[in-house]
Amino acid sequence: MKAPAPVAVTGMGCICAAGKDFPTCVQTLFSKDPDPKPPSRFTARHPETHPVFEIEASILTHLHSREDLSITAALGVAAARQALEDAGWDPEALSRVRTGVCMGTTVGSTMNDEAFYRTYRSGTLPDLFPVRRFLSSNPAEAVARTFDLSGPCLTLSNACCSGADAIGTAMSWIRGGICDVAIAGGADELSRVTYNGFIALMITDTRPCRPFDRDRNGLNLGEGAAVMILEPETSRRVRKRAPRAFVLGYGSAADGYHLTAPDPDGAGLRRAAGHTLSADGKTLSRIAFVAAHGTGTKDNDAVEARVLDALLPGIPFFSTKGHTGHTLGAAGAIQAVLAAACLNRGTIPGSAGFFTPDPQLPAHPTRHPQKIRGDLALSESLGFGGANAVLLLKRGGDSS
Repeated sequence: MKAPAPVAVTGMGCICAAGKDFPTCVQTLFSKDPDPKPPSRFTARHPETHPVFEIEASILTHLHSREDLSITAALGVAAARQALEDAGWDPEALSRVRTGVCMGTTVGSTMNDEAFYRTYRSGTLPDLFPVRRFLSSNPAEAVARTFDLSGPCLTLSNACCSGADAIGTAMSWIRGGICDVAIAGGADELSRVTYNGFIALMITDTRPCRPFDRDRNGLNLGEGAAVMILEPETSRRVRKRAPRAFVLGYGSAADGYHLTAPDPDGAGLRRAAGHTLSADGKTLSRIAFVAAHGTGTKDNDAVEARVLDALLPGIPFFSTKGHTGHTLGAAGAIQAVLAAACLNRGTIPGSAGFFTPDPQLPAHPTRHPQKIRGDLALSESLGFGGANAVLLLKRGGDSS
């Protein structure tokens, strides 16, 4: 059977606590220690503070200049703008071709209007501006509206796999000829309700998160957005743009095991990864590393370590969550663009927060930056409800 055509990534954008743009975020992975802090945009009454990875206030103020958009939508638009500039797409030219938009999110802006709800519950008629803002802040629609696009437009919400699912879905659009260009990624913002909710689940750490570490004790929430510009090889060559990377495969599978906990055997993750890997071993021999979901929670890291040891023994892996926090619906997209950057650098970073190997885990992440061999990488995402998504990425250059 002939392998599906590779889909070119011609531009990438990223905004999160690690940096205001994609190059800065990549640099942070290799040069800075994690520095989560108590949330500054909201307060919570807990005896202990659970640090988060917030975007710097000065950056957020600049990005969120439109009152009619939520922070989530504004982040998505800003990351899309970065990626389009990186891809060399002029907005006017882009509006003349079939350009699709597929964005992932989870909570989005739905939890950030507490004042509106309090006013309503008090019996007073609240101002409806928050409702109008919510209705105009569908992330995919906000991107399409900003750049005057008329192709397929879809916002996905599949827990923490949303950003990866959006890239995988957009890849299928390009392969199926549904659109000529696709803007794909994810965006999510921090909120007090989300913060309190994850603390209530008892899966957040009071210290910087420690993915795969023996003493890991939960995740740190984060916020941000990342976007890839996807095109067929024919389009990229006509435009004479060097590929940043290629998306070669995508797998998605559900555990159906528990509302929040992953299947202990990693059945869904195994199936999702299997969809992206060829059975003849040619793909396996080219895998340079795995960008793991690696949240720092007890269950997630144990499942991932077991699956990686079974499917890709000896292949190095790492988590970016120690530098970005867990950005929920944006996590899969942020991880994918950072993984693509690592492929092109030929080096992967140390897994921030990992210090002490867990004797209960069969595999352990990188502790220090290291050179890689191979031109392919897997980027894994796991989410509530048993969601699992895996992307197969290739280094930029020749598409073969």
